[in-house]
Amino acid sequence: MPQLELYEEYSRKDVRDVFAPEASFTPGAGSWGLQGALPVPDRPGDYVFFVTYGQTQGEYTFDEGITRDGVLTWQSQPNQDRIDGRVQQWIAHNELTNSIYLFLRTSRDRKYAYLGRLKYLSHDREREHPVHFKWQILDWALPEPRRAALGLAYIEGAPTIVAMAPPAAPAPNREDGLIEVPPPPPAARVGVSTPQFRGQQNGDYAAQDAVNRSLGDAAEKAVLARETERLRSLGLTDLAAKVVHVSQTEGDGAGYDIRSYDADGTVRYIEVKATRGGISTAFYLSINEIKFSEVHADRYYLHRVFEFDPATRSGKTFVIKGNARQRLQLEPISFRARV
Repeated sequence: MPQLELYEEYSRKDVRDVFAPEASFTPGAGSWGLQGALPVPDRPGDYVFFVTYGQTQGEYTFDEGITRDGVLTWQSQPNQDRIDGRVQQWIAHNELTNSIYLFLRTSRDRKYAYLGRLKYLSHDREREHPVHFKWQILDWALPEPRRAALGLAYIEGAPTIVAMAPPAAPAPNREDGLIEVPPPPPAARVGVSTPQFRGQQNGDYAAQDAVNRSLGDAAEKAVLARETERLRSLGLTDLAAKVVHVSQTEGDGAGYDIRSYDADGTVRYIEVKATRGGISTAFYLSINEIKFSEVHADRYYLHRVFEFDPATRSGKTFVIKGNARQRLQLEPISFRARV
């Protein structure tokens, strides 16, 4: 039986042998010999996607591709609409509990390269027959020599189309360059408009953010400067001098990153989560951080910094105060187990 390795090439029969060895196989016919999206037997919600660039079905030509950030633009079958059962499964897909495996070839005379598992990003709510999706390829790190060998050319997203708005007032000239905005509403997978879908090209940054220590450090310093300035502007220079970058002095075990103060001298415990991505990019909290927010809910502030440029320490931020279990949608990712 073949063993899957990222960026290696496989025939349809090879893939069948991995995921459904008991299923029948006829080249160019049947499910594993022909179809583009196949459910994995006995694993509801798991799928294998076969993608061929330039593939046609009847009079329809599929328009699919991948960006440098590993964002896949993909289309369902032309006979599927948004209420189709499988389409609804794909819209609701949770990569933590189910897997969609991507196999892609750049021409019909090649085998399929295994590019990894997929995470839902968005779908076009205005177009169907077929339904248009964007997926993030997880653990995306395709080496350049391998990309060239596979014949894979990256696509670029079209410019985002936005409505013209009156010029905004200039932002205050802050040392840190962070502009505070309201928190986003709870996310729902209702899809995006066609112009938004065509303009979307950035990948999912959550996994990258989790291991990007320099990004986090820069964002913490920006929030530290912002807190110090806030207290100085209130004439509280003594409190401003007491603000501490705890994650630097103690490391990451305290459950928060910065110790600051309210105007009356009450301590503020600040946790900073940063991303280069947009306002809705997911982020990770440790169990220590969550428990700390529960114990100190009335003094716990989570600063979510987004669209952040670490070189200039500029970006946007919103603040959520209180118990993380009550204020955020938390998904368990791993468990410590004992017999």
